Amino acid sequence: MEEFDYLRRFNSARVQSRNMDELIGLSRGMLADGKIVQEEAEFLQRWLHQARDMGDDPIYRILTSRLELMLADDHLDQDEASELLEMLQALTGDTGKPSTYRKPTNLPLNDPFPEIDFQDRGFAFTGVMAFGPRKECQALVTERGGISLPGPSKKLNYLVIGTIANEHWAHSSYGRKIEKAIEIREKGHPLAIINEDHFLEFAMK
Repeated sequence: MEEFDYLRRFNSARVQSRNMDELIGLSRGMLADGKIVQEEAEFLQRWLHQARDMGDDPIYRILTSRLELMLADDHLDQDEASELLEMLQALTGDTGKPSTYRKPTNLPLNDPFPEIDFQDRGFAFTGVMAFGPRKECQALVTERGGISLPGPSKKLNYLVIGTIANEHWAHSSYGRKIEKAIEIREKGHPLAIINEDHFLEFAMK
């Protein structure tokens, strides 16, 4: 009986690995032109539905739930397309293969982290937020009197870098938003670069 249990677990792991390899391949194909369109999002949603064997994988659950929200109104808007693009970029990394997750210790985060004041302060988000879709994070800001901005500018006070702790996610670059934020910060503008955990520590008080 134990042998049968082992074989079932082995076969399940092999199927999940094959599915993940295929998912990464599909993602890299969709990323080739640097953008995600409605038809690609719908195709990915159908593929994930057929790959239900991946149901225990956090990546599968996150992508499935986010796509369901994004396409609930049958329209992928620009913000949703950008967020999905970043999710797939994080998944594929540079090599196109799953890599071991490491908390981004070399990101240009403020040290020490500042106290966060929401009232009339500008916030922008980059990367994939573990808390939920970017719109939900933006809602946390506006509900607390802050201002949600699309990206770094002199009006920005906090750039929040999102992370999802899963072994398949790779952090291969700082991204254009982070590089722009560094430039603004180095010119003396009081812009803080913080991680998602620090943001939520204040947002959820």
